[in-house]
Amino acid sequence: MSNVEIQLPDQVFATTTGEINLSDLDNEWLVIYFYPKDSTPGCTTQAVGFSCLKDQFDALNVKIVGVSRDSVKSHQNFTAKQALTIDLISDKEEVLCKHFDVIKEKNMYGKMVMGIERSTFIFHNKKLVKSYRKVKAAGHAEQVLEDIQALQAN
Repeated sequence: MSNVEIQLPDQVFATTTGEINLSDLDNEWLVIYFYPKDSTPGCTTQAVGFSCLKDQFDALNVKIVGVSRDSVKSHQNFTAKQALTIDLISDKEEVLCKHFDVIKEKNMYGKMVMGIERSTFIFHNKKLVKSYRKVKAAGHAEQVLEDIQALQAN
């Protein structure tokens, strides 16, 4: 799937802070990142990384949104436990996951299962400008921030 094919869906999703329609957001920049499961080591590293850098992202007019198949209740518990400052979308029906093609076959303890491949997408004025697949959680938020700073400098 090429960058030009992915559009922001005009649909309302439940988040930790209410409802959101990604196509209605007025931020110049939007980062959507997909992660497998709340409160697991890699996902916690990634969510905390984005939360720690939220002020720097805010200064660049960047909205950060995390997405997994967990429930809003699970997201709220995860947010409270880790003091997260970013919105998390509950995508239990896998609408966004399928839209962004992040459901992949994964090897889980020797068994093949379908799960979310850690992926991140940067949008500028509602157009996809950069995507990351098979993301490693550690240092990823910093990499995204650096890449946005470089994109804004151009």
